[in-house]
Amino acid sequence: MAAYTEIDHLTVVINIDLLIMEEKSTIGRSNWITGFPTKTNSLHFQHQSDRIAELRLGESASVTKSHHLDCTNKIELGRFSTIAGYNSQFLTHSIDVHENIQHSSPIIIGEYTFVGTNVVVLGGAVLPPYSVLGAKSLLNQEFFEEWTLYGGVPARSIKKISKNSKYFNRVDGFVY
Repeated sequence: MAAYTEIDHLTVVINIDLLIMEEKSTIGRSNWITGFPTKTNSLHFQHQSDRIAELRLGESASVTKSHHLDCTNKIELGRFSTIAGYNSQFLTHSIDVHENIQHSSPIIIGEYTFVGTNVVVLGGAVLPPYSVLGAKSLLNQEFFEEWTLYGGVPARSIKKISKNSKYFNRVDGFVY
């Protein structure tokens, strides 16, 4: 944990390899951050030798309250990103029904992103920098187009965002 970081009360972090919080990043109250550590004798995930169960928050990144982050594989939140509202789920692992194994993939949330309330983000998903994921959306794929509002079930590109939007030009992580 770097300078001026904060984890609020009733947040649980369990069974992950690593938690990295860069300067001024925050995790709000009542979050459930779990994973499946790599240094076990379990048969689960043995086919993924490069997997690491970690959560990385970039400078001034923020997870608000009452979210579930499954860090069986890496979840990375870029600088000045916000996981807003409550009740969102970030799920890096699932069962591969074709191979009858549990499999995991990382989730990457780019810098200066805004993730709306009550979303589901699945392993392998990428939200590019300078973008928004609308409330109640399902992000289950990689997107690459910056300055875009994504939303829906499953998420799709909805419209462009102005590069003059003040949220994306902050130098202080706190939103007033």
